[in-house]
Amino acid sequence: MAFLFFHRATLSFFFFFLCLLPLLSSAQRPSNLRLERAYVALQAWKQAITADPKNITGDWSGPLVCKYTGVYCAPALDNPSQITVAGIDLNHGAIQGTLPIELGLLSDLALLHLNSNAFRGTLPGSLTNLRLLYELDVSNNQLGGDFPSVVLELPSLRFLDIRFNRFCGGVPSCLFDLPLDALFLNDNQFTFSIPENIGNSPVSVLVFARNQITGCLPKTIANMRKTLHELIIMSTGLRSCIPPEIGQLTKLTVLDLSHNDLVGNLPSTIGNMTSLEQLDVAHNELSGEIPSGICDLPKLHNFTYSYNYFFKEPPRCLTIRSHDDRQNCFPLRPLQRPPSQCAAFLSKPNSCDSIGCIASP
Repeated sequence: MAFLFFHRATLSFFFFFLCLLPLLSSAQRPSNLRLERAYVALQAWKQAITADPKNITGDWSGPLVCKYTGVYCAPALDNPSQITVAGIDLNHGAIQGTLPIELGLLSDLALLHLNSNAFRGTLPGSLTNLRLLYELDVSNNQLGGDFPSVVLELPSLRFLDIRFNRFCGGVPSCLFDLPLDALFLNDNQFTFSIPENIGNSPVSVLVFARNQITGCLPKTIANMRKTLHELIIMSTGLRSCIPPEIGQLTKLTVLDLSHNDLVGNLPSTIGNMTSLEQLDVAHNELSGEIPSGICDLPKLHNFTYSYNYFFKEPPRCLTIRSHDDRQNCFPLRPLQRPPSQCAAFLSKPNSCDSIGCIASP
């Protein structure tokens, strides 16, 4: 019924504007049906905007949509003789309002960039019509509700950025079966476990930071070895061990697991990650020795392992250009934890079970 309502409402809006088009001079009319549909969509969107402090949509009047600020036209892929709206970029506009269902009329859209505005509500289900959408960036808005499942039905999508919003609830595991190149979920209110099929994802950048993650860090993350370059899972409350398989991510340049509840040792296999430039495991409950192979990595220039319970570090680690070993249990090093605190922590068992989660004492 919801789809039927959308279909009828959109058609009514569409034909209302089509009735107005004959009243315009031929020089003012859209040159094809694609642009006429875009005109309907953009006029509906302008009506849904409640504040535009930079007056970005001030020139969104008249059917010549290719002249609108932030609207970019190009030849249609299936018919290069026709011009169509191929991209919309309203980044950093501070625009307030909602995203209307009429956006589904922009069926040739490849890029939709709405970073740093104040759009509310959620992503309309009509976006499933955007079969060519390649990049979707709605980061830093006020969008909310459950995970926007409409993104799971966009066959051309490769770049998805929904960070800094108010989305909540779970994250569907099938998201990691999509052929995405970059995925930013950070700074929302998601609560989920990292699924076993995460290794199916071909992303090069994956950011989960500042959500609530339960469960453990699965070994299958090693299956991302062919594509993954940046992995950021900071400030999620993840209580897990770091699986040795993580060392198979040899293309990784940035690994940030800081501000969690990770326990156990730092795997020596990280010493195999020869592309690694930045490694941050600060503010966890890791202990044991820092493996010497990590500090011998050829490209590592930033290694932060402060606020843990490590008790031995190779001298080589102190020569890394940017390193931080504060608040650990290293003897004869400055700014360490009190010996009594170290002894109390290290007397407790902190082992992992066969799947990498924290084992019961």
